[in-house]
Amino acid sequence: MSTVQEIKTAIARLPLEERALLVAELCGWTNDAWDRRMQADAAAGKFNSLNEDSSAYEPGRTKPLDDILEQS
Repeated sequence: MSTVQEIKTAIARLPLEERALLVAELCGWTNDAWDRRMQADAAAGKFNSLNEDSSAYEPGRTKPLDDILEQS
């Protein structure tokens, strides 16, 4: 089995077109796993608090970012 460094070296040696194909393949693979996790988390209600917090963004109910940054 190849080490990560060996894989990186092999990728660096690929022609640009093949490297682009590899990147597209890897990004698609990563995004699939990410998408499945996000869907599972949403179904489990893990984002419900975000939906509830979004009501605070009505006009006049939030602080300007500059004010928050000055306080930290």
